Amino acid sequence: MYVFTTGGYRLPAAIMAVFFIFSSPAHASCGAAYCPVNTQWNTQGIWTEPGWRADLRYEFVPQTQPRTQDSRIAVGQIRRHHDEVRTINQNLLATLDYGFSNRWGVSVALPFSKREHTHIHNHGGSQFIEQWDFTEMGDTQLMGRYQLQDWNKPYVFGLYFGTKLPTGKFTIENRAGDRAERTLQPGTGTIDGLVGFYLRQNFPESQSSWFMQAILQQPFNERDEYKPGESISLDIGYRYDISQRLSLMLQLNNQYKDHDSGQDAEARDSGGHSISLSPGISYGLTETVQLYSFVQKPVYQYVNGVQITPEWSVITGISLHF
Repeated sequence: MYVFTTGGYRLPAAIMAVFFIFSSPAHASCGAAYCPVNTQWNTQGIWTEPGWRADLRYEFVPQTQPRTQDSRIAVGQIRRHHDEVRTINQNLLATLDYGFSNRWGVSVALPFSKREHTHIHNHGGSQFIEQWDFTEMGDTQLMGRYQLQDWNKPYVFGLYFGTKLPTGKFTIENRAGDRAERTLQPGTGTIDGLVGFYLRQNFPESQSSWFMQAILQQPFNERDEYKPGESISLDIGYRYDISQRLSLMLQLNNQYKDHDSGQDAEARDSGGHSISLSPGISYGLTETVQLYSFVQKPVYQYVNGVQITPEWSVITGISLHF
C-alpha cells in the first residue's frame, strides 16, 4: 500500500462530543510551539507489518498575533512586564519506530528547534527590545503501544504509554546574558508521563478511513521553580486514497493545556484551548517511502492572560519503512 494519510471526517455525534470535551493546548506565552498534526503509522494504518519505520518532519510555526482569551489585540495593548512581539519557530522532529509484532511497538522522537523571539521589556517607565535566537535539541519522547485488535479488522483500537525526558536545555540566554522565559526554552526540565489511545476504521469500498487519537501529558515534577501544565490532545482525521500513490487528508487537531506553576512560571499567561483544521496531501515515491505536507489553520483559540499565537503553520516530511 502506497498511501500515507491523515484527516478529519463527519463522525457520529457521540464521537464529536468526546472531541470537544477534550479540547487542546494553546501555545505558551512566548511560543514553545509544535504543530499537533498526527503522522503516526499505527494510527493511520500504513505499513502495518512489524519492522523499522522512520519519519523526519519540518514545521514552520510563525507566532505573530497577540491574543487575550479569544480576542486579537495589539502588541502592548494589555501591558505586561514583557510585551511579547513574535516567536518564529522552525522545528525538525525525527522519529524512529520499531514494531515487534502486530500488537507491540515502541518509538523515540527527537525534536530540534530554531527559535527567534522578540519581546519588549518594560522597566522603570522605559521600554527595551530583547531578543533570542537559538537552535537546540528539545525534550526526547519515548512511547510504547499495544494494539488490542489485529490489523486486518475493520476497527483497530490501541493504547499508548510513555514518557518525556528532560533532554532539552532550560537555561538558554541571549547575547546580553538575559535568560529566556521558561516557556521559550527548548526543554522544560521535567519528566512527564504520557498515556492515550487510538481508534481507526477502514472503508475499503470507498478507499478511505478515519481515525481518532487522544493523549494526556502529565508532568511528574517541578524543576528550578517551574512545572508546565498538564495537556490533553485529541485528533480526528480522514483519508481518501485518490490512487495507489496519492492521498488527500484532513485533520481536526484539538488541544487543551492547563496553567504552568512555580515561581519561575508565567502562570496567568499560560495555558488555554485551540482547535485547528489541517488539510494535507501525501505521495508514495515507492512502496516504502512517503512524502507528505499539511497546512494548519487555527479555527478557534482561547488563551489565558496574554499570549502570542500563530495564524497558520506548515508541516512537511518524509516517512520510510525498512
